[in-house]
Amino acid sequence: MRRMGSIPFGYKLILPYVLCLLIAVLTVGLFAYAHSVNSLREKTRENLQGTLRQMRDNIRYRTDDIERISNSLYYNYSLQNALRRYDQGWYSYETMTRTLMPALENLLNYTASNIGLSLYLQNETLPEVFYKDGGQNPLLSTKRYEIYHVQRIQDADWYRMLEFSGNLPGLSRWQQILRDQEDGNISLLQRLDDVQRGKAIGLVRVAVQIKDLLDSVDYRKIGEYSTLVVLDDNGRIVMQSSPEGTIAASSRTEPGELVLSESLHGLGWQLQAYIPYSLFDQSANEVRRMTLLVCLVSAVVLAALGIWVSGYFSRRIQKIVGSLNAFHDGDFHKRIRFKGNDELAQIAIAFNRMGSNMEELIHKNYVADLQKKEAELESLQAQINPHFLYNTLSSINRLAQFGDIDKLHIMVQELAKFYRLSLNRGEILTTVGKEIEHAKAYVAIQCIKYGERLSVYYDIDPEVLEYATVKLILQPLIENALEHAWFGATLGIRLVVAKRDSEIVFKVIDNGVGMNADIIRQIMAPEGPRIGYGIRNVDSRIKLHHGNSYGVIIASRSGIGACIQISIPCRM
Repeated sequence: MRRMGSIPFGYKLILPYVLCLLIAVLTVGLFAYAHSVNSLREKTRENLQGTLRQMRDNIRYRTDDIERISNSLYYNYSLQNALRRYDQGWYSYETMTRTLMPALENLLNYTASNIGLSLYLQNETLPEVFYKDGGQNPLLSTKRYEIYHVQRIQDADWYRMLEFSGNLPGLSRWQQILRDQEDGNISLLQRLDDVQRGKAIGLVRVAVQIKDLLDSVDYRKIGEYSTLVVLDDNGRIVMQSSPEGTIAASSRTEPGELVLSESLHGLGWQLQAYIPYSLFDQSANEVRRMTLLVCLVSAVVLAALGIWVSGYFSRRIQKIVGSLNAFHDGDFHKRIRFKGNDELAQIAIAFNRMGSNMEELIHKNYVADLQKKEAELESLQAQINPHFLYNTLSSINRLAQFGDIDKLHIMVQELAKFYRLSLNRGEILTTVGKEIEHAKAYVAIQCIKYGERLSVYYDIDPEVLEYATVKLILQPLIENALEHAWFGATLGIRLVVAKRDSEIVFKVIDNGVGMNADIIRQIMAPEGPRIGYGIRNVDSRIKLHHGNSYGVIIASRSGIGACIQISIPCRM
């Protein structure tokens, strides 16, 4: 019952309608979300498979480009006629310079990739042309052609294992031979036949860098955190593209991945993509956000009608509650204005009348209390050392009798400064700097009176001089020390003024006779005896002006002196 009673009036009106509305919207939203996510996952899978096919087609385009170079040599009948001749001398030179070498030069310019074109010939009357690389991959720097005799490779295992069908002349295959695996290359091998005679006249080898063939294999085209792997016919990794850039195992069994694959025809390799399901989750999150947005908009639109129905009544109740809370916070100027003459309008009229009466009563009590405090403050200030003027004038009289004009002049000046600062144009507040000047004027008068028996030291923080304080709070403490703290022939007093956090702290420290705990308790008692009346006077004035959190604190023990501390807030 308490919980129901704490629900606002407007919520009680709209809550049943909103609950029914939420059940309907959530049911429709969950169904739409589940259907959309399933459709999106299937569509995303199709898009990724399409991207993989596009990579496959790009690779196929590169391999076809290399195969066209090889086929250009195979179907070059003028080249076949030239290679069919085994004449030496001039005929051999003419075949090399006018037929073979120009044909190879033209084929090198057929593609932009760096390729190595090698021609192995049965005709040994033609000279060999080749380079010495010294173990470096030649395709890293340039494209070039070389001419060898077939006898160089007749005993090589890869050459003997080549299986070219006699029924399919010109059949080619991709294979890594010689130093291809170390250099990261792969070669297209194709038999060079004499088409007219049906006889093999050589072998064409076109070497290309694997990274040039597979430059379209980029995991970023699939999605973040995906991995693309190209496997050869033995299941070994030829290339991998992933955020980590490391070679993974050829068979992966991680549970949170979708595996898609495409065959790279011609090469006999396999292109595989490992896609984390988190990629699908990102798309599902977008659908979830859109579904939530649609549900929220629908709920808001449908709930607006119910809110409008309950709003007419709840707004008036909220105005009354808000005005009551303003009264609780001390704002009695709040008023309610309702049109009409219904029950709520009558409550508003009664409420406004009550607020006016309370404001008037509080104002009267506040003004009376303020006047009382100001009268008490003026009375307390008027009690500060009324006999000080008499004692000082007596000292001036003695100085005049003794003819000590210099001291007489100083005492008159300091007395004038003392009372000028005391009056302060009738203001209760002064600055910390003027209060310190007032205390120094009093000390200067007393130093003339006591001479070398009195020593006063000052430790003033310049930062506090512009802050405001109640006037006449330091002089009574110094006067109290001069009257009660003497312990022997001399007395030392130290005045410290400093800022501490949000407070200003004054300390009057003496090395006199000190006070025990009982005397301190009597001094600070509001209705205590007359002893320490000046200290109690200062404490009362500070508390009247700044509150009970501030005032005077006494720390002393018999025989070790006393420290009287005043704290006031930092105010300008």
